[in-house]
Amino acid sequence: MNNPPAIATSRRQFLKTTGRLAAASALSGVAIPYVHAAAGDAIQLALVGCGGRGTGAAKDALSVKNGPIKLVAMADLFPDRLNSSYRALAQDRAVGSLVEVPPERKFLDFDAYKHAIDCLKPGDVVLLTTPPAFRWVHFSYAIEKGINVFMEKPVTVDGPTTRRMLQLAEAAKAKNLKVGVGLMCRHCAARHALMERMHDDIGDVLALQCYRMHPAVGTCFEPRKPANVSENEYQIRNFHSFIWASGGLFNDFYIHHIDECCWAKNPAAPTWPVEAQALGGRHYRGDKVDQNFDVYSVEYTFADGAKLFLNGRTMNGCEERFCSYALGAKGMAVICANNHSPAHCATYKSHLQRAEDLIWAFPQPEPNPYQLEWNDLIDAIRNDKPCNEVARGAQASLVCNMGRMAAHTGRPVDWDQMLNHPHELAPTADRLTLSGPAPLLADADGLYPLPQPGKVIQTEYPV
Repeated sequence: MNNPPAIATSRRQFLKTTGRLAAASALSGVAIPYVHAAAGDAIQLALVGCGGRGTGAAKDALSVKNGPIKLVAMADLFPDRLNSSYRALAQDRAVGSLVEVPPERKFLDFDAYKHAIDCLKPGDVVLLTTPPAFRWVHFSYAIEKGINVFMEKPVTVDGPTTRRMLQLAEAAKAKNLKVGVGLMCRHCAARHALMERMHDDIGDVLALQCYRMHPAVGTCFEPRKPANVSENEYQIRNFHSFIWASGGLFNDFYIHHIDECCWAKNPAAPTWPVEAQALGGRHYRGDKVDQNFDVYSVEYTFADGAKLFLNGRTMNGCEERFCSYALGAKGMAVICANNHSPAHCATYKSHLQRAEDLIWAFPQPEPNPYQLEWNDLIDAIRNDKPCNEVARGAQASLVCNMGRMAAHTGRPVDWDQMLNHPHELAPTADRLTLSGPAPLLADADGLYPLPQPGKVIQTEYPV
């Protein structure tokens, strides 16, 4: 399905039904002159979300070489994470001299993002690296202030937030803001070289396979919430464990594989699956209270009938795989092998991946795609080049949501159903407080609702 028509329809529906987007939709019709950073101007950065991923993204941003850049503000909910991130960046030999964040520009609490963004001027960049439930909230304010954005993946966790992000993407375009999304595989030199030649080497793509199977990581360490910790603090600190906050391990782990495989299906035009059906289950969770499955197996179907088979597993003691393949009429392509980077892209004249069948392989070492995505974003800002990756990020997230919900409900889920689904997992994301009610509540035993395939089919868990 190239540019699925449901997107435009749902945008219109959304504007009629969601009052909270009124301000953002008004922005889309107001073209504000954009001041881009000239070659000699310092681009200032603000980091919103100071976990490991945000800290790494900030280091990559500060490592860009085409003009002066510095980090001037930081924001997080938790002082320990902000302070740890600041120390890691300020003490880094490569970028520490570019960190200029005095105490008065370190902000805490749910409104900290506003204060950090307010430290910036047009042409600067805010890094949005909190759990994705808050992405639309923070992105809305950045657009209002006319600030360029880098946001981590995934960017949505359900249908309503996907529709919201698609509308916000248009609002950002109206202001000529540059917006990067952390799907760095799309900036990978090896993958770009593969996409340019893949169809000549292997023919029409008939099927795609991807695997991310490794030991259990990313879920709650405590068997129950500590008594002295609020629900919101517990759930946000352990955001991979809660579907409302992150889309669960499914969205966080599998979005890169899904995105690169959909790219390989048709490198010339956006092509996304129209349906997902899936299996999955919990096996060895023990006392863990998270909402994830241990295994996921999803069959995605494209409009022409071609398939994408995704296999995910987070179990100790099992075989580990981390790779994506395209199977064509004349051979196969390795999209990634063993990790996201280096990708070790290659093509073969059979489906057996034998050395004697090798057609082409990208030369090693490969440029780091995590750095390349930042090089490209800053280049777009300095030279006023088109750059708005939000729609693709939202669509890739939507495909994740399709597969996850299909596994969690035991029912097929198609593109239109997911995009138009009315259930929002965290409708109060813009109004949360640490001591206030959480989007998800535990029962009297401290346990949270779990997916129940075949029983709960309208949403992923009882609400």
